[in-house]
Amino acid sequence: MNKEAALHSIVKESIIDLIKNGEYQTNTKLPTEAEFCKIYGVSRTTVRTALQQLNVEGYIYRVQGKGTFVSENKVKQFLTSTVEKFSEQVTMQGKNPSTKVISLKVIEANATLAKLFKQNIGDPVNKLERIRYVNDIPLQYEIAFLPWYKTPGLNIEACEKSLFKVLETQFDLKVKKTVEHLEFSLADDSISDKLDVPNGSPCFSLETYTYENDGSVIEFSKTLFRGDRAHFIIERNY
Repeated sequence: MNKEAALHSIVKESIIDLIKNGEYQTNTKLPTEAEFCKIYGVSRTTVRTALQQLNVEGYIYRVQGKGTFVSENKVKQFLTSTVEKFSEQVTMQGKNPSTKVISLKVIEANATLAKLFKQNIGDPVNKLERIRYVNDIPLQYEIAFLPWYKTPGLNIEACEKSLFKVLETQFDLKVKKTVEHLEFSLADDSISDKLDVPNGSPCFSLETYTYENDGSVIEFSKTLFRGDRAHFIIERNY
């Protein structure tokens, strides 16, 4: 790591610490670049680079002509074996969750879905697209696939609540476990439009396989989270 890179990393981490310990409160204005230069004894280039990274990572936001401000706390997403539903997690953080179904239709299973659901290619599959909001700001975009023969009559109104609850109460399908794969991705034109972020913004991509008691896959989904608003916590019990 060169000297300039090390310096802006130090400045960035110091500002993050100040935000987390409450020195810089949510929606308050931060010092100017010139003021940060004096505080840390570094060049404007170093400060500007640190602030650009903080902006991309969602810790701060800029208002044209007014300055740089501290963003709201990121929404915590817990990845544990005994996790609360999305709405419960968000509500526990003092925020308001909501879900909007943007599409629900029956499609033909391709080779991947047919193999996953142990069906034939061309068999009907429910395709569900939803956006989840926190305080009316989009947090995640989800595409879920469910075999139609197990979930006939799936309706939009029910899917704006807990999908797992719908599976249990409407179709008598009990979820036993989920297996999730989390990785980094960048928002393309479609995702940037749905999550209201610039093209190329950092996102978390989460693929989820949902299993019934008999070991069969009842749902497969891919969810894109805004990188500037999501914060994942992984808990392991030993």
